[in-house]
Amino acid sequence: MKKKQVLAMTMALVLSMGTLAACGSSDSASTDAPAADSAETTADNAAAETTADGTTEEAADNEEADTAVVDATNWTDYDNLIKEIKTTTDFAERVVLMHQAEDMLMETGAILPIWYYNDIYMLKSNVSNIYSNLYGFKYFQFAETDSDTLRLNLASEPDKLDPALNTTVDGACLVVNSFAGLCTYDADGNVQMDLAADYTVSEDGMTYTINLLPDLKWSDGSELNANDFVYSWNRATAEQTAADYSYMFDVIARNDDGTLKVEASEDAQTLTVTLGSPCAYFLDLLAFPAYYPVKQSAVESVDGWETNPGAWAQEAGFVTNGAYTLESWTHDESMTYVKNPYYHRADEVKVEKLELMLSADDTAIFAAYNADNLDFIDTVPTDEIQALLDNPEFHIVDNLGTSYVTFNVKSELFADKTPAQANAMRRAFALLVDRDYMTENIGQTGQQPANAFIPAGMADGNGGVFKENSDSYTYPNADTAGYFDPYALDENIAEAIELLKSAGYEFTDDNMLSDSTPITFEYLTNEASSNVAMAEAMQQDFAAIGITMTIKTCDWNVFLNERKSGNYDICRNAWLADFNDPINMLEMWTTDSGNNDCQFGR
Repeated sequence: MKKKQVLAMTMALVLSMGTLAACGSSDSASTDAPAADSAETTADNAAAETTADGTTEEAADNEEADTAVVDATNWTDYDNLIKEIKTTTDFAERVVLMHQAEDMLMETGAILPIWYYNDIYMLKSNVSNIYSNLYGFKYFQFAETDSDTLRLNLASEPDKLDPALNTTVDGACLVVNSFAGLCTYDADGNVQMDLAADYTVSEDGMTYTINLLPDLKWSDGSELNANDFVYSWNRATAEQTAADYSYMFDVIARNDDGTLKVEASEDAQTLTVTLGSPCAYFLDLLAFPAYYPVKQSAVESVDGWETNPGAWAQEAGFVTNGAYTLESWTHDESMTYVKNPYYHRADEVKVEKLELMLSADDTAIFAAYNADNLDFIDTVPTDEIQALLDNPEFHIVDNLGTSYVTFNVKSELFADKTPAQANAMRRAFALLVDRDYMTENIGQTGQQPANAFIPAGMADGNGGVFKENSDSYTYPNADTAGYFDPYALDENIAEAIELLKSAGYEFTDDNMLSDSTPITFEYLTNEASSNVAMAEAMQQDFAAIGITMTIKTCDWNVFLNERKSGNYDICRNAWLADFNDPINMLEMWTTDSGNNDCQFGR
């Protein structure tokens, strides 16, 4: 097959007619249509004249321009595209459709990529057998040290510890050490059986039959069986639970009453799962915390559980089934986990106790580590990194994820703009950011500047790498709407100014934003030193052409909920992949997703 390319206008017209499969010969925009052109409305709006039908030439031109761009507030086409990706059985076609989805995201400009992630942590030399994976999960349950206690810092106060409700990496680290699922990840990052003894898959790939290990127990000593998975998975998808990750269960077929096609055998030792279509990453889902079981009687024993489904896990002492249980919790200060004697691999757990310092103060955390009050930390002050690069206790590990900035597409900043103009504004902001400076001076550990949302190195679900050219796809270049060369800063700034002009902003002869059309907005971030440093760097980048950005910092939990609720103009964001397939970073942006921080379609 020949490499495929079409005009961005062709793709948008196809999408507007509801035809979301690959059309003609492409899934990417043509280099013949520069990004500035796709967002341009009219060159001289002030001189618009009335046409014979009573409309203005300006209105007619804007209407024509808007048919050529993706509308971030009308998101039905994207929602339908994700549904098609998740149901197609043609894996090659699926790759093409996923590229279309990323192209749509990038054309809106609502996601401003900064860099592709790696991770850092510091670990005392007397501690071993701690491991992490590409998705940021850190496993402490098999650690070995010369003490019966391991002292850790992961973050400040965790937001949620209910496996179905957690959406943060620090929360996931606590979940994977206190709960267990059917599958898990080993030290090499491979999926392996955990509570499952074995499984079989039907010839058509649609039915999984999973046999559980015998004699599984909850931390209170009661029996854990297949019925717990039936309950937990249906709870995670129930409307009243309002789990942000409910969409991760969409791969499972539904019964007529809307429940999942998941059945426990009569002896409750076997789980039968019927999928809606073959899913190459289903075992990875089984290793993801949202798929971990919770005990029904524990969840529903707390007053108000119907309206506050996570209330059961908001204080110490809740029932788990993993290596540790939470013995004490002094909110905003500390947590203590103790070994769970009923854990099915309890004989492999050597450390009796995990003590966690709850703080987001990089300086205080680093000082506690240097004073030998902590054995493990996964953050250090930005200005300490260079001195630590040769320290054997300082570790840099691979991650699969992207650090980025989120725009609230419902912000008043875009209220009087057409979809084309709003896209142009957001894409202009992305072009103004000096990523090379950020990676060298803030990241400092070999991060790769990012020009798209899906991270480099992610698989494509069809035996290849998503961001490598193939017979069916040519990776977009700097002339494609929403994409750019992160190293070509001067050219990017020039293009940004043209995009802002197309959105109605005026500039002086020295390319500074005119006082007659100011741009002012607030940037929301949490208090980690690297995130504040990134905000300050962007503030300077925007100020270079006259844009005013103020910075608002807040505590981690407040920040998470403000972002989720859309109470911001522009904010700091980041996403580590949940598994190695692009769909997990594309499906999160559907209209109804609990992780749709951009507020697409709302």
